[in-house]
Amino acid sequence: MKKDMLLATCFGMGKLPWAPGTWASLPPVVMYQVLGYLGPAFNVYVMGLFVVAGSAMYLGGALSAGRSLAPRAQRQIVADKLAGQGLTMFIIALLRPIEICNSMALGFALFRLVDVIAVDLFERHSGADSDLRILMTTLAGGAAAGILSVVVIHMLPAYFA
Repeated sequence: MKKDMLLATCFGMGKLPWAPGTWASLPPVVMYQVLGYLGPAFNVYVMGLFVVAGSAMYLGGALSAGRSLAPRAQRQIVADKLAGQGLTMFIIALLRPIEICNSMALGFALFRLVDVIAVDLFERHSGADSDLRILMTTLAGGAAAGILSVVVIHMLPAYFA
């Protein structure tokens, strides 16, 4: 496997037989959890790094592969999910860096829900064939999930105190 494809598949997570996007969403969540207990002040910077790195990995792999890949192999490029989940956790870390475990679980669940229902549905029906458009819709889903998470945390403070 070429280096660009290795990165675009999130070190092979995109090749897993079921739910590759979910697997690719896990690294920011796990890092958010670990840093939340070791050094919560670093969460904003590390999540920002996930957004930038995931976006670069996705675009690099997508541009490297071009349209030469079969549709199944194109679906293995899941670094956009890494960037989208990183953006969700970035927003939570920036605006409501409390109760690490509950906010981490909420951010993960809402991103996957928004990504699977809204983003994938939009991509399918709009004919989103541009790699940049796919990345931007995933990042928009990440931003929406992050904002929804902050609203839920604000509305239900007893669960996040």
